[in-house]
Amino acid sequence: MPARLAQATTGLDDTAIRTPSQELIALIAAREPYLLRLKQSANADGSVRFQCPAAGTSPSLSCPRFDRHYQRAPSRPAAVDLTDARQRAAHPAAKPRILPPHPDLKAAEQPKICRQHTITLHPGDLGHLDKFRQDAIYLSPRWEGVYKPVRAMTEGINGRLKGHDLDLGDPKARLARGRVAQSILVALLVTVANDHFLDQWRHIHQPPDEPDVVASTPQTPAALFDGTPPAGQSRPPPAP
Repeated sequence: MPARLAQATTGLDDTAIRTPSQELIALIAAREPYLLRLKQSANADGSVRFQCPAAGTSPSLSCPRFDRHYQRAPSRPAAVDLTDARQRAAHPAAKPRILPPHPDLKAAEQPKICRQHTITLHPGDLGHLDKFRQDAIYLSPRWEGVYKPVRAMTEGINGRLKGHDLDLGDPKARLARGRVAQSILVALLVTVANDHFLDQWRHIHQPPDEPDVVASTPQTPAALFDGTPPAGQSRPPPAP
């Protein structure tokens, strides 16, 4: 991926991220052809298989290293209907072309993705960078559709917890030291606040004369009170 695309969000402030410009949106969209394709979803141990974007029957870009390694011959010129957007997008000339930073590397020195069509990414392979993995591309329309509602709900509950009588943001309500003690206290404060929120909703929305809904248990017919066990529910006699 070109450095201009890879570093598109480096150094941007919060305002630029919250309201991205048209230039930034275009740079984020231009990243997509360079991304590894999902070949196989995560299995039981969390391993995911990805495919090189230059491989397959419909590659998203062209790579001279890939063509040379797999001896892929240039495609024959074919007539293209310029009025057909799909044909225009599928033509090799319309796809980005990778310029390898080290074109003279030997085959054994090249990255693994350059020596085979697919690679398997195991949990922990990225080290400390593994926490940045996410299904949605950062700042993409799909990412915004997931992030914005979650952010709104998170900020809303944070505001309610800080505005509550317990005031989660007041350090005096969490005097214990240590991460474990702080985490336990925060969990207890959130639980109590949620209970208050639910009780407040109940008093507002539930009429005073409406009884609480209690799960009813099936009643045994009066005819079976003669000592005969209910059919299909009796236990076998104990073994002698």
